[in-house]
Amino acid sequence: MSVRRYYGQEKEHNVLVMDLLGPSLEDLFNFCSRRFTIKTVLMLADQMIGRIEYVHCKSFIHRDIKPDNFLMGIGRHCNKLFLIDFGLAKKFRDARTRMHIGYREDKNLTGTARYASINAHLGIEQSRRDDMESLGYVLMYFNRGCLPWQGLKAATKKQKYEKISEKKMSTPVEVLCKVGILGEGFPAEFSMYLNYCRGLRFEEAPDYMYLRQLFRILFRTLNHQYDYTFDWTMLKQKAAATGGTVAETSAQPQTSRVVISQQTGASKSGPEVATGEVGAAPGETPPPPTTYLEFSG
Repeated sequence: MSVRRYYGQEKEHNVLVMDLLGPSLEDLFNFCSRRFTIKTVLMLADQMIGRIEYVHCKSFIHRDIKPDNFLMGIGRHCNKLFLIDFGLAKKFRDARTRMHIGYREDKNLTGTARYASINAHLGIEQSRRDDMESLGYVLMYFNRGCLPWQGLKAATKKQKYEKISEKKMSTPVEVLCKVGILGEGFPAEFSMYLNYCRGLRFEEAPDYMYLRQLFRILFRTLNHQYDYTFDWTMLKQKAAATGGTVAETSAQPQTSRVVISQQTGASKSGPEVATGEVGAAPGETPPPPTTYLEFSG
């Protein structure tokens, strides 16, 4: 679990010191030649759904689900996944009354276009369903190596976002997941996941256990062992066995675990962390005006 090492004031700043973490999933994806095996994707999916569920149970949505914002731990937590960077997070309901925020349109795109939900592209207020849909694109990114809407060229950022949106909406889920394509298709569970998330209503709570079970059953069907042997683990073991050295990012932890925010503004450095599981002890959130959110069980 993430540990808050220090929180206090230093002159005009609020300071937070947290645990040092390891590489991001984007770092590890590059290390593994930009392709993960189904086993690794399924083991990651199980933890990723759990992390997002924990954030949602605290009445927040993340709004920037992407590989760069999931970090592996270090030391005895090296197989544990951490969700970071709550700079775009938003409260989607009142923690006391459980009143959900209202449906709105004409919103600007918040998050990373590559993984944004279709509704986010359409300017619809984000809710829990959007975090889950974004995760579906992350999983297919890991499966495929890239997404169909990557590499699109445009004169302006706005035009590029429009092209990404158009391509995303025009690509059927079954095509994205290559269902039924002999020799290179992916298990139907990935298309089932995305179709489920896209079908959720604005205020509807995702059935997280259903989604986890979807992938857990597939994992068992494929006769995999949940042994925390990820693709990067095997590469490191192979290098060690041959006496070679591996220049890889997974040996390099993130450089900073300090979050500093001015009392009068919202500037900060360093990611925030969500590591809890549903049912864990509630995390503590420091009082304003600090600009970070911390969820730790």
